[in-house]
Amino acid sequence: MNRIPGASAEQLLHDLVSIASPSCQEAEAARFLTGWMREHGYDEAYVDEVGNAVGRIGSGPRQVVLLGHIDTFAGFPPVRQEGRLLYGRGAVDAKGPLCTFAVAASRAKLASDVQVIVLGAVEEEAATSRGARYALTQYKPDFCVIGEPSRWDRITLGYKGRLLLDWRWEGGLSHSAGEAPSPAERALSYWQEIKMHCEHHNQNIDSLFARLGASVRDINTWQKGVNGVAQMTVGFRLPPGIEPETIAEKFPAQDGATVSARGAERAFTGDRNSALCRQFRRAIRRNGGKPRFVYKTGTSDMNVVGPGWACPIVAYGPGDSALDHTPDEHIHLDEYGRAIDVLTMALATI
Repeated sequence: MNRIPGASAEQLLHDLVSIASPSCQEAEAARFLTGWMREHGYDEAYVDEVGNAVGRIGSGPRQVVLLGHIDTFAGFPPVRQEGRLLYGRGAVDAKGPLCTFAVAASRAKLASDVQVIVLGAVEEEAATSRGARYALTQYKPDFCVIGEPSRWDRITLGYKGRLLLDWRWEGGLSHSAGEAPSPAERALSYWQEIKMHCEHHNQNIDSLFARLGASVRDINTWQKGVNGVAQMTVGFRLPPGIEPETIAEKFPAQDGATVSARGAERAFTGDRNSALCRQFRRAIRRNGGKPRFVYKTGTSDMNVVGPGWACPIVAYGPGDSALDHTPDEHIHLDEYGRAIDVLTMALATI
């Protein structure tokens, strides 16, 4: 198998970032990536029935799944390159890691008993995680790597859980000079209850990963005939040990409001002493880095597949996650290249 030159690897990333693929609109990007895989030594490459881009190299009994995601956050800032920096939606989150997977799998000298599956999953940025949930039913990997930015020399071992609560109140309006709370005040009262609960829970907890987090995702009020309406979505970030169901029960609907829960995911952490993690640490050192571990306060497809696959699992990929979803999202192409080298070495030694 021919080594893919660095310029070709960079062109793949540039081309994939140049294709807009927000959640539920990934088809063009998936077709492009599978076409690239077929042209670069993959044994098979196709778009599966839910829209995931799938590529396979090798046919051995030991299966390594590299699960990235091909969808991006909304918005499409102009794609441009300034020096060694590539700007564009998905450059970091998470087409950079996904292209790292695609190139490294093609470069690696795999053991004869290993097959590598590269997945560009759909709808990771949505609460549905449709691509990962489908993959969960299709594969039984011995090892799994999730494609998320962590810098080339860091290994992500865990993600917090998540819960979204959609709160809504509708009722008769009263004069603003009266004593009855307005629809907006009712929403803020519900939020204040949640905020106070989190502050009480987090007393004497310093670790961000161990803290219970909550934020107002959306809040709107409007008039509907003689009624007023307030609507709000609250997002929770759940540490290990707190179940989504517990949070949903703790903040029920009151005073005529309704509350519905969605997007529930439990926190998940991998084993830092697994064989997979050891191979990544060794590969980072051999490429001149000092490996470090990360536990993230967001969620990823690790939350979806980790419990079901129950195999050694880490998240890895180039890029600064602080740039996720921002208008200034960009990746350093030298870091992208180093991440490819690390993953290529790790795959060859599994």
